[in-house]
Amino acid sequence: MAERGLPWYLFGAQAAIVWGSPRLSADVDITATIELANVDSFIETMRRHGFDATFSDPDFVERTRVLVFVHRSTHMPLDVVLAGPGLEEDFLRRAIFVDVDGTRIPVISPEDLIIAKIMAGRSKDIEDARSVIHERRGSLDGERIRTFLGLLEQALGQSDLLPVFEKAWAEAKSPLKKARRKETPN
Repeated sequence: MAERGLPWYLFGAQAAIVWGSPRLSADVDITATIELANVDSFIETMRRHGFDATFSDPDFVERTRVLVFVHRSTHMPLDVVLAGPGLEEDFLRRAIFVDVDGTRIPVISPEDLIIAKIMAGRSKDIEDARSVIHERRGSLDGERIRTFLGLLEQALGQSDLLPVFEKAWAEAKSPLKKARRKETPN
């Protein structure tokens, strides 16, 4: 990314781990600002740096805006989402640089990660959001999350995003809930 001067950020399960979710993941997800016209040269740059494209069909990339790679030496999958206007640009602007084993990487902010995880709605995403809220509740901008989720509900014609957040927020606030959570075997 640095070689090409591309703005990017880490999101997904790896970002959840950075912000406090105790879970494992078998892949890495990033979002990067890459124009469709530059995809082929980006794939070549990634190849030179030890990543092989596992699926780069131009129709698939244009439709899904995802490039799928695997790191040659570790076999770790890497999904590169091509940033689009709006939400992803907003997330990119607020990404926070974090030191990971001596390398500074941009990571989606914890608030934006919670928003993205609640939007995704899968059980593992909701659990990631709960874990991040539990770990970072004292430093999170809860009002920004509420405002953003409320706007998304209006835009999408939904009413199920804010209740998920409010429940997780209340559970993180309650000492009784925290104590029970610690006692529950995995």
